[in-house]
Amino acid sequence: MEFEFTIIATGLDPQAEDFESRFFDAGCDDAIVSFQKGHILVDFAREAASIEEAIASAVENVRDAGATVERVEPDPLVSLSDMAGRANLSRQAMTNYFKGDRGEGFPAPRARVTTDSPLWDWADASAWLYRHGRVNKEIAINAMVVSQANDLIDCGDEDFRGSLHTRVEREMRALA
Repeated sequence: MEFEFTIIATGLDPQAEDFESRFFDAGCDDAIVSFQKGHILVDFAREAASIEEAIASAVENVRDAGATVERVEPDPLVSLSDMAGRANLSRQAMTNYFKGDRGEGFPAPRARVTTDSPLWDWADASAWLYRHGRVNKEIAINAMVVSQANDLIDCGDEDFRGSLHTRVEREMRALA
């Protein structure tokens, strides 16, 4: 299967002569490398047995190129409109879920809670939508893997691949 995602990184000079070739030589031959707003963006279309394997190998490849991995996207924080688009639902349907008009227990926002434009954790929201028959399991799994990968990146886990596998297995049991 082919999985599309972006790794956001820093730590390399985009003006260096070998900038793009470093990524290619490190195994990112299935990615487009660019530099935007002070960050390196490595856009992957990676073939792998699972999204977990695709992300784990891509993180290793970007690190092998000498870059510091900051996070994996698509962005795990989403608005109601973002969720509607990712779930192929209307924004009104998402609003009804959030308000409790169509099912109970929709996850609470994680950021900008007191504003008119709060943000939700996509992994939590997609798991809820999956349990309520609104998205397929693959969408929920992909969101969960990206979320777990970002948690491990944030804590600087040295055994990224092994830790990601352990966390994904645990979350898969909870999703079932």
